[in-house]
Amino acid sequence: MQEQLDQRRKAAERVTLIGSVIDAVLGTLKIIIGIFANSAALVADGLHSLSDLLTDFMVIAVLRLSHQAPDRNHPWGHARFETVGTVVLGLILIAVGGLMSYESILRLFAETRPPLPTWPALVAAAASILGKEWIFQYTLRIGKALKSDLIIANAWHSRSDALSSVVVLIAVAGAMLGVWWLDGLAAILVALLVGKIGWDLVARSVEELVDTALPESKVKELRETIMSVNGIDSVHSFKSRAMGSQSMLEMHLQVAPHLSAAEAHYIGDVAVLRLKDRFDDIGHVIFHIDTYDDQVYPDENSLTMPPRAEITQHVDAVISRELGECPEYELTLYYHPEYIDIDIKASSELRNLLQRNGLSPTDFESRLAEQLDNQFWFRRLHLWLPAA
Repeated sequence: MQEQLDQRRKAAERVTLIGSVIDAVLGTLKIIIGIFANSAALVADGLHSLSDLLTDFMVIAVLRLSHQAPDRNHPWGHARFETVGTVVLGLILIAVGGLMSYESILRLFAETRPPLPTWPALVAAAASILGKEWIFQYTLRIGKALKSDLIIANAWHSRSDALSSVVVLIAVAGAMLGVWWLDGLAAILVALLVGKIGWDLVARSVEELVDTALPESKVKELRETIMSVNGIDSVHSFKSRAMGSQSMLEMHLQVAPHLSAAEAHYIGDVAVLRLKDRFDDIGHVIFHIDTYDDQVYPDENSLTMPPRAEITQHVDAVISRELGECPEYELTLYYHPEYIDIDIKASSELRNLLQRNGLSPTDFESRLAEQLDNQFWFRRLHLWLPAA
């Protein structure tokens, strides 16, 4: 699991570094050309691109932190740092949208019109659109492949820069054609889109931080996969949550009541393996083995039954009364909130005592059951004799 996380982190860092190089180059070129081409909008767009460098560095830092192996202070891992980073990036997108709206409204209602830009500003804006759109598509594809909301958020941040360059292109072209107000109108529309993207990212990340369950369609697929395992009668108390790109699951698996603890746990391990084979985002899976549907009974019901030591005393006393002594035997108990079933695996010594006292196994089993029948917890007893 940690090796997969390290590979995922390296792939995410690689795409982020590529984006940061493009941000640095485009930002510098837009500022220089904007100054000489008399385009304040292009200069602002260049500063916007350079601001992306800060978020790129933050993404790399968060990725390295979130993909560390679990430690003593973070036994579930560090994936939530990625979620927090996504919230921060979403807030940045909202802030960028708000700032773009504010600046566009000021330009729309300004008393004096700005000086007309020259054609190099058009070329720079077009180049910025192409460059930022390419890095957006590339980053978004990697983010979806890695199931990383943080990388996807950074991709949309790049798209916001591309959209702002579209605004600059429209503003420059409109200003050169005399339709100066297109700049402000287009900028407001783009700002609303950028703000909505940021809001969606924040909302989804907050849902994760408060342990919102996985989508019902995904839970249904998970349940179907579990129920396909031979030996599982039902799955209940199913809890799910997301942590970064991983899904965390907790569940109760009901198996036949007379299975051994080892076999029941093996069936649970098979269910976990099948989940991880079908879904590549499965992280921690905690399962509890039930021999009955414990949703039907309050938790305190199971505590009213006597412990093994008390039951052993009753069985010892009954066997001693019937045979005059109590030879060795193996006692197996099957607990249920309303009763306890008992299996007695007799030793050769016990079998010999039965023969000496002229008791058949069936008669002895019936006598034991009759004497235990006055106990509120007793339901059934079965005697197993060794082969002769």
